[in-house]
Amino acid sequence: MSKAITSESKDFLKKYLNNAAPTGFEAPGQKMWLEYIKPYIDDYMVDNYGTVVGIINPEAKYKVVIEAHADEISWFVHYITDDGFIYVRRNGGSDHMIAPSKRVNIHTDKGIVKAVFGWPAIHTRHENDPKPSLKNITLDCGCSDKEEVEKLGVHVGCVVTFEDDFMILNEKRYVGRALDNRVGGFMIAQVARMLKETNTELPFGLYIVNSVQEEIGLRGAQMIAQKIKPDVAIITDVCHDTNTPMINKKEQGDLKGGKGPVLTYGPAVQNNLLKLIIEAAEKEEIPFQRLAASRATGTDTDAFAYSNEGVPAALISLPIRYMHTTVEMTHEEDVANTIKLILASIKKIENNQDFRYFK
Repeated sequence: MSKAITSESKDFLKKYLNNAAPTGFEAPGQKMWLEYIKPYIDDYMVDNYGTVVGIINPEAKYKVVIEAHADEISWFVHYITDDGFIYVRRNGGSDHMIAPSKRVNIHTDKGIVKAVFGWPAIHTRHENDPKPSLKNITLDCGCSDKEEVEKLGVHVGCVVTFEDDFMILNEKRYVGRALDNRVGGFMIAQVARMLKETNTELPFGLYIVNSVQEEIGLRGAQMIAQKIKPDVAIITDVCHDTNTPMINKKEQGDLKGGKGPVLTYGPAVQNNLLKLIIEAAEKEEIPFQRLAASRATGTDTDAFAYSNEGVPAALISLPIRYMHTTVEMTHEEDVANTIKLILASIKKIENNQDFRYFK
């Protein structure tokens, strides 16, 4: 019996999460991911912007995609002052509120330059002082002037990531930066591993897609969908665990970590494919939760669904706490059950299956 999460795969998850892969600069993490899945696939391809696709049964005409995105939110060096402080701009949805006092890595051609987001001491602040914003958060890399900063290799356009690493709380909660959504890449890789370990023969081609540039508009998925031209796509990403303080369930829904993966309803989600996934969950007794999207899911599901004259697509999400912070948190059982549900769903798809609502 192949396990969804093994000690070896958990070691990979730790290394994979700790490696920085900011939007537009995902290549080192993509190489790591590709090396991990190579034993479980027949072939692979890499596109011009770094999306990686592991392929099982590459000769098959009917193509099924399982997909996650690899990029993490980050910052760009935007302006260096004469006295050596650095102003930044977002690369993706980075949260300015969590920046003060955080340690960062500035990625340069000379290597990593360490810095911190400084903030005035509590003794010097007043009640009506400005709150953190892109107008006032600055990086300090210990330099006295702009020339000293530039000597370190730092220039406008260098990408900046937080340095926080992966850890496990209470033996069951995964914590780290970029669970959104490298944990998705981890999960689809485990599906490939489990197919190999169980000698499962699929009647179609399976394309295990780790896309780039989701955080700035689903761009990697848009590109690779046109290249693969899939017949079906199951996407995995994260959603909000809403059972933490200061979250309004009337706005965000009622989703709880440990209660299973989340299935989304919405216009981009093809209802017959969603029904197939629900039936797979019920048959395998995999717990799941439900979420209603509005106009769009906000995930790569939308990019695949509306590509190539329309591709049946569905979304299986992993609930996490504290999204777009450095302490994103998810329950190990949800990770395992999401892997199991993706696997059960693709095994239920028939070769040349027609998902149209009527003919």
